[in-house]
Amino acid sequence: MLLALLPLVLIDLGLIIFALVDLSRRDSRTVRGGKKWPWALIILLVSTFGPIIYLLAGRTEGEGA
Repeated sequence: MLLALLPLVLIDLGLIIFALVDLSRRDSRTVRGGKKWPWALIILLVSTFGPIIYLLAGRTEGEGA
């Protein structure tokens, strides 16, 4: 059973890492709301859906994208 969950855990961890790296490389002007720290909390605390929410709704188009 634990072995079956391992791919899901790795995908979730990879998604969190990808979202945090993307957030750290962006300028604050290209993040919805203008502040990065609330998005970092959402990514870390809302489990699998936090990074997805950030990637879909937290980024805006602009020069740091």
